[in-house]
Amino acid sequence: MNALELINFGAKELRQKKINTSRLDSEILLSKILNKKREEILTNLNQEITKYHFCKYKKLILRRSQKEPIAYIVKEKEFWSKIFFVSPDTLIPRPETELLVEKLIKIFREKKISILDIGTGSGCILISLLSELKKSKGTGIDISNKALLIAKKNADCHRISNVKFLGKSLESELNQKFDLIVSNPPYIKSSEIKNLQEDIKRYEPRIALDGGNDGLDLIRKVIYKTPSILKVKGMLALEIGNEQFKKVSEILIKKNFRIEHIIKDYKDNVRSIISTYMSN
Repeated sequence: MNALELINFGAKELRQKKINTSRLDSEILLSKILNKKREEILTNLNQEITKYHFCKYKKLILRRSQKEPIAYIVKEKEFWSKIFFVSPDTLIPRPETELLVEKLIKIFREKKISILDIGTGSGCILISLLSELKKSKGTGIDISNKALLIAKKNADCHRISNVKFLGKSLESELNQKFDLIVSNPPYIKSSEIKNLQEDIKRYEPRIALDGGNDGLDLIRKVIYKTPSILKVKGMLALEIGNEQFKKVSEILIKKNFRIEHIIKDYKDNVRSIISTYMSN
């Protein structure tokens, strides 16, 4: 069997399971098995595939057909033009989060700042920021030790040395005030988890998705904690869920934050708020 026949086979299997990206996923999984770039395979579709590789490929196709996210199968995801390691202990980085990173880099370019990333996960936000803000330093905190191992691995891979990752919760003492606090906290209502796409609700870590009854439990905690760990006139950058802008804005204003920027996703929904802490 050659590469083209195998790709067609995999795409058909996935299509039958109603996976929209069946062809692309089939190509990505073959490139993973052969340890070659996808483009390299597509320019040499006549290459013969060994029985050994065929068996390994079928196992990956089976996993994908059960709706396991492609990023977890290949153990990586592209974000900010970089490849990040991911695992079922970390959320899969999303394109809309890149819009927040882009805005923060514009705001702080050429400045020397201290950054705290709350719930750092794979570290993709903090590492991407530090890769551009060369003079700055960062701290990522997470309650998942397994996620922190992934974040450290990603920092090493991208040669980011001006960063540390700590196993801490929001209740922990940090003994430092930061210029920028960034967080992509869980913001989905507990009752809505069951309505998520199969690949998200079955495979991504619930602790990183579930925002409580109204979806704002962790967002509130971040906002309430921030005045004790953010410098006056420092910035808080929060990713929020769809249709949460009004409620989150009200909480921020009550806690003496001034809304500076809102960032919309590709569907024109407000998905991030950047605010300045004005002190008590």
